[in-house]
Amino acid sequence: MLLQTVRPNIVQSIRAYRPEDLLDAAQAAGQHFLYANLSNAQSKQEVLEAIAQAFLFPAHFGKNLDALYDCMTDLVHKAGTQPGFVVVLEQLPDNPRFDREAREQLLDVFRDAADFWAERRIPFRCFYSFQ
Repeated sequence: MLLQTVRPNIVQSIRAYRPEDLLDAAQAAGQHFLYANLSNAQSKQEVLEAIAQAFLFPAHFGKNLDALYDCMTDLVHKAGTQPGFVVVLEQLPDNPRFDREAREQLLDVFRDAADFWAERRIPFRCFYSFQ
């Protein structure tokens, strides 16, 4: 099975994996699959809005990195026992409005979420690609 070859709490480049295969693996493992295609986003705000829409965040989502962390951790944790997560952030922008620093800040939120879930022994794998 695909997920057995990937550490359970990690944020990494999607590399050779295809989103469809990750979806199948998440379903086979009974885990949540969260997918956001960010090819139309050009700025940090647009990236956060696209993630919020794709992941079905509540209407009160603050569209900032702290709110993203809260939605990926506390909000979900309070909903009850979780089976695990496979997150795909496809086509992160690579431009002056969403530069390397902005990408790293965003990925740090997902790294922090992976740590949060690791402490609870819940697998959280996040894969990303760039435009």
